[in-house]
Amino acid sequence: MPAPASRDPLHGVTLEQLLTEIVAEFGWDELGDRVPVRCFRFDPSIKSSLTFLRKTPWARARVEEIYVHWKASFPPPAV
Repeated sequence: MPAPASRDPLHGVTLEQLLTEIVAEFGWDELGDRVPVRCFRFDPSIKSSLTFLRKTPWARARVEEIYVHWKASFPPPAV
């Protein structure tokens, strides 16, 4: 019997993948407006943002919340 699928929307999603998708969809400016931190507003990069998010739990939680909310707004794929 296979193990039940995880109900965690972040299961299997790396922080780098999550951040890359958000930036591709919304851009650094929008992300900086939603989470007003320096690494998103001034000379942003994936590398510097990952370093910051790994050290700052409240900011990581906000970015994860944005991702989950954004992904939840899509209808499930047709089977």
